[in-house]
Amino acid sequence: MNLADITTIKSILSQPQKIVIVPHKNPDGDAMGSCLGLLAFLQRKGQTAHVIVPNDYPKFLKWLPGNDQVLNFERENNEAKALLNEATIIFTLDFNDLSRCGQMGPLLEESKADLIMIDHHQQPSDYALVTYSDVSMSSTCEMVYNFVEYLGEVDSIDKNIATNLYAGIMTDTGSFKYRSTSSRTHRVVADLIDRGADNMEIHSQIFDTNSPSRLHLLGVALSNMVILPEYSTAYITLSQEELDKYDFKKGDTEGFVNYGLTLEGIIFAVIFIENREEGIIKISFRSIGDFSVNQFAREHFNGGGHDNAAGGRSEDSLEETLARFTTVLKTYKTQLNP
Repeated sequence: MNLADITTIKSILSQPQKIVIVPHKNPDGDAMGSCLGLLAFLQRKGQTAHVIVPNDYPKFLKWLPGNDQVLNFERENNEAKALLNEATIIFTLDFNDLSRCGQMGPLLEESKADLIMIDHHQQPSDYALVTYSDVSMSSTCEMVYNFVEYLGEVDSIDKNIATNLYAGIMTDTGSFKYRSTSSRTHRVVADLIDRGADNMEIHSQIFDTNSPSRLHLLGVALSNMVILPEYSTAYITLSQEELDKYDFKKGDTEGFVNYGLTLEGIIFAVIFIENREEGIIKISFRSIGDFSVNQFAREHFNGGGHDNAAGGRSEDSLEETLARFTTVLKTYKTQLNP
């Protein structure tokens, strides 16, 4: 953030505001951690603040401090709309285009509130009064820590704030193994531990609460894996029938795509998940090295994200989507086998 933006934020927060904090649709650990961390910080400053999520999120995130204050736009529509209409400030966290909010997008576009973006994804849209965008950051949670530090309020970070921010940094860095994990990230995490974040407990709550059905679904996913050594690529498919058979719950496939990258010689991993309710195939892309899945997703599958982690979607059938993917993949053979 530059000095002008910091001055603007300080001026805004020096007065009572009606604040709404919004993550992207299908919020993950970084989205929920950053929203709940910011919520607790703003409330400690005496501000009236609420978190409104576009839709539901995984059970393994619902233990986070402040979760009981979250409003679900789909389930609590009238209350959520009222808060959005009354809002003077809206923070948009972990996304940079209002289309990422699903049905909430048009309401945010029409809102008279001032919007403040905090995000680390590529190619941000120009919709906010203040845009804090940094694609080099490990996570939006690390950026929220920086945001608090820029305001000179680090000593306001208590155990609850620290827990939320640690959880988001941990999940978005793959437990601190991704390239975006910097020495600064580790210093931030160390400070969060000093301020009360219990790293062992947070890891256990997020990663050690599997149901038998989720592990069975993982077994199906791994048995469905297709390896294309000529393209240094591995992909997984999960059909709606397979999801239903193992009682799929939101978040159950989190991390499945990464298994492809554990194979020797694989630098590009993909998972295709059928969602008949929405009429789409949800796609997650991961890569190692210089192959940009952000560019790949944007050019071919209506998506985007980071260079090594991105998402996309297809409105074709699962079979048609796979056929298109394998056809497109052929044009990247040189890049995937440098």
